Amino acid sequence: MKTMTMLGGLLLLSIAAGCSPREDDEAGPAQKAGKAIDEAGDKVARELRAPLEKADEAARRVAERADEARDRLAERTEEAREKIEDATAEAGRGLQKASEKVGEKVERAGEKMQESAK
Repeated sequence: MKTMTMLGGLLLLSIAAGCSPREDDEAGPAQKAGKAIDEAGDKVARELRAPLEKADEAARRVAERADEARDRLAERTEEAREKIEDATAEAGRGLQKASEKVGEKVERAGEKMQESAK
């Protein structure tokens, strides 16, 4: 909106300049209007450059942080996976020991039953 107001004002000035008397060595109204429009465009470009550079820098920092977060998440996921594998293996070993003990007790009970039956 600010740009449109500036350009409208410049256009109005250039029209007014075209209606005033001029000397032979002065630029014509079209040249003055063109110069004013060029200067306005340059000013707008200068004013926009800094905010755009700041936005680009902010976007770059956000992307870096996202990459770092993704890397940390991948590391933590791998650590959790390893812990789960270790816990599963430990549980498997515990289950095997328990099964062996139950088997031994069942075997002893069977032997006692056979001895009692004699």
